[in-house]
Parts: sequence; structure tokens; C-alpha cells
Amino acid sequence: MSHTHLTAPTQFVEVGGARFAYRRWGNTSTSQPPLLLLQHFRGGMDHWDPLMTDGLAEGREVILYNGRGIASSGGTPRTRIEDMADDAAAAVRALGLQQIDVLGFSLGGFQALDLTWRHPGLVRKLMLLGTGPRGGDPDMEPKVLTTAPRPVPVYEDFEYLFFGRSEAAKQAARKFWARRHQRADQDPPSSQEAASAQIEANMHYLPRVAEDDPFAYLRGIQQPTFILNGVHDVMIPTVNSFYMARNIPNAQLFIYPDAGHGAQFQYPQRFLHHAAHFLSE
Repeated sequence: MSHTHLTAPTQFVEVGGARFAYRRWGNTSTSQPPLLLLQHFRGGMDHWDPLMTDGLAEGREVILYNGRGIASSGGTPRTRIEDMADDAAAAVRALGLQQIDVLGFSLGGFQALDLTWRHPGLVRKLMLLGTGPRGGDPDMEPKVLTTAPRPVPVYEDFEYLFFGRSEAAKQAARKFWARRHQRADQDPPSSQEAASAQIEANMHYLPRVAEDDPFAYLRGIQQPTFILNGVHDVMIPTVNSFYMARNIPNAQLFIYPDAGHGAQFQYPQRFLHHAAHFLSE
């Protein structure tokens, strides 16, 4: 039976004393390696857009994954990005995979960068969406500090944080919200313990690696890299995408108009066109 975002079963892999939840489906007949997706702050497997994940799965397997203590995964949540990245690498190897492509969104992008930096032999291609480097510009809009950590997020939070301000952007937000809730057995929400751990991890990520050349470490990432953001990201300022594009040697940068932190959710078809070309070229 071929699965989709709505039907792929939740499975578990044991790594380091914790059960990591994942869902895996897609096209196994191509030479493309599986694509591992790492999610945003507190996000689980059902915070992805089914249109996006099923679209990507047409050309390869996709693997949705919850880190330690996130949503349906067990264990104590990590408080450092590098530990989250090492967990992801260990889970991938426990699945018997020798090489993957990686897509990270927001805090998942922090993990994807560290995963590629710390385990370069495991990653073929890297995709960074709405994210930034260690020591990047942290100047988010003040409203983010009360909206993002809300104990029970509501639709208006996602619209503000992820989408542009035009009526067309708001319409795209409503369509995304409807798609996001189509699956019957939704991943459970992440705990407040997980949220606190990820906030602590974000604080560890803010200091610069070096003051004189803060992004020098990025120049060691040789993998082809796809960078996407909206023109006005209220959470992780868009300028961080330029910092990454200027320092990662094989990076290409996409900035979508009238879009915010979740540009791939606002323009899913445009994103799929660009992503499929990048992954297959």
C-alpha cells in the first residue's frame, strides 16, 4: 500500500534510550536519497503542509521526525542545538541510511545546519527555510516573544508568525491551516517542558562563534544548499538568509514576496517547483 501524509503510520526507532517518532513514505524507485524534515519550535509531524510533503514525496522518500521529547517522541527534551542534531544523525543511522538530504525550517534549520556541519558525510544536500546561522541577527519583532510561546497556539498566531500581511497572504494562511488539520490521528502537542528546552537551546545558539569572522564556520559546509525566506520574517530576520548565502560556498537564495517566516506554506506550488529542481539537479 502506498501511503501519503494523511495515512503514513507513526513509527518509532530506539536511540540512546529514547523512542523517536517518525513517518516515512514516498517514491522508492528513484536514485534520490530520503529527505529528512526537521520542524520549527514545538512543531510536530502534523505541523507540516501535506501539499508540500506529498509533493516532495513524488520524487523521493520523505521522513518526518520528532526530536527527543517533542510531540510523540519520548525522552527528555534537549537544551542544545548540537545535541538535537546528533540525535537526528543517530536516528537516521538507526534506520539504516547512509546518506540523506535534509530540510530544516526555523529551529529545525538550526538543527539542519549543525547536522550538516557535524556529520558532513551523512548529508548530500541541505535546505534551510526561515532560519539563520549561529550568531545571526536575533532582532525579532517584540510581539513574537508573546505569540510564539503561547501555551495553546491559535490560528491567528500562525497567521501572524508565518504569513505576509496582504489579503492574498491571509487567504493562503487559511488554506494552509485547513490542509494542516486534514489528518485524523494528529501528532500530540509538544509539552511546556519541550518548549522551555527549545527556548534554552535557542539562547545557546545566539552567541557568535567568533567576533572577528562570525560566519567562518559556514564556509566549511560544501553541500549544495537551498535557502528560502519571506521578504519580511518577523521571527528570524530575513537578513540572516543573506548571511548564510554569502558564506556557504554552494548556496542559492530564494526570497518570496509578501511573505513571512513560512514562505513555503504561503507559496507551496512555487516552493515545490524550486525544491524539486534543486534536489534533482
